[in-house]
Amino acid sequence: MINFNKNSVFNLKQIDVSNVRNEVSSFLIEGEEILDAFKTIRDQVVFTNKRIISIDVQGITGKRKSFSTLPYSTIQFFEIQTQGFMEIFPDTELFIQYANGFTAQFEFKGNVDICRIGKIISTYVLK
Repeated sequence: MINFNKNSVFNLKQIDVSNVRNEVSSFLIEGEEILDAFKTIRDQVVFTNKRIISIDVQGITGKRKSFSTLPYSTIQFFEIQTQGFMEIFPDTELFIQYANGFTAQFEFKGNVDICRIGKIISTYVLK
């Protein structure tokens, strides 16, 4: 479950951007592009060239969804942690601190290029 009130999203697995929920396109502004996407069992996290969008699918039917936006423009700093050597359960992590004190933590499973995600964030934070 994606719930930024708890500051953390775990077990994200990379998906092809063509598999992003159709609802996300209605939130995109002119010139905004989807760069990368991840999912849990039902939820998704989408990295665009402007922000991070999370989709929290709720309820038994999954018809109710909560969308959260984390803009790159207010990031104070971020930290990435690469996976270790020969870990039993390899994962990488992303920690983001926003200017208002809010923090978000993401844990990615499998072979995720965490440095690419760091570069995406750096590209749009350090303009």
